[in-house]
Amino acid sequence: MNKRIGFVGIIIENRQKSSPEVNKVLSEAGELILARVGLPRRDRGVSVITLVIEATTDEQGWLTGRLGAIEGVSVKSALAKS
Repeated sequence: MNKRIGFVGIIIENRQKSSPEVNKVLSEAGELILARVGLPRRDRGVSVITLVIEATTDEQGWLTGRLGAIEGVSVKSALAKS
């Protein structure tokens, strides 16, 4: 499979409850992640994380599927066409 550059955008709507599980998944996917930027909005209880990844479509699907299954987490992603 051909690895491509892409991004994953993650919105965590309940930081206290969901962040530990999100961080566990991101740790498991560490080899796919090239960069990570996080913006915690403690005053609103929301966090936004943007990842730059290098992954196959299967790896991207695995990562976004795991993240999207966490309660209070929304995920969007894309990979470059080539």
